[in-house]
Amino acid sequence: MNDPVNSFLSDQDKQIIEERIREAEQKTSGEIVVKVVASSDAYPAAGLLGSSMFSLAIALSAMLVAGSSDMWMFLMLFGVLFILLNELLRRVSLLKRPFVSATDMHDEVEQAAAAAFHRRGIHDTVDRTGILIYISVFEHRVRVIADKGISAKVEPHLWQEIVDTIISGIRSRRQGAAIADAVERCGRILADYFPVMPGDRNELGDTIIMGRSFKP
Repeated sequence: MNDPVNSFLSDQDKQIIEERIREAEQKTSGEIVVKVVASSDAYPAAGLLGSSMFSLAIALSAMLVAGSSDMWMFLMLFGVLFILLNELLRRVSLLKRPFVSATDMHDEVEQAAAAAFHRRGIHDTVDRTGILIYISVFEHRVRVIADKGISAKVEPHLWQEIVDTIISGIRSRRQGAAIADAVERCGRILADYFPVMPGDRNELGDTIIMGRSFKP
């Protein structure tokens, strides 16, 4: 089964993005981190709901076709289907999407992005000039988090440009180029407010961070 993260970006895409990060950071004291995850949560409740609904529909249809009203047979069939379908939905997360609300996806992405921001030490740069571009594939969402040093000077609406650029690229199936463009634009914004200074050092790695899921 294909890893949704590895299929989201090719090796060439990753190389181009990482090169853009290095180029951007040569012009600014800011630190840019790109993280891509398959999903921001496992959404177990959605898996249970989907498995239950599919199992119920299939079991009822099978009983109608067989012309049977045997409750024990129905329960046995439902139980077997539930186990099999729950495992399928656990492995193929895309099947869960109809059973996850937009609010739940928004909340999980917000929490996972904030946790990644701190877990990766982006909040711990010398001048508090780290920024995270967080992309969650399952939810089709992008979150940009800037540290306090940046937020004090840069208008928040500028980061929406970054989000819009990536979302537009994903919709047109050119996500690699879109992320690279977003990084370049992010670097130009940071360079205006935080130009590179003598003695500036690379505090965070330039390698794009790829993950299957933030939460198990």
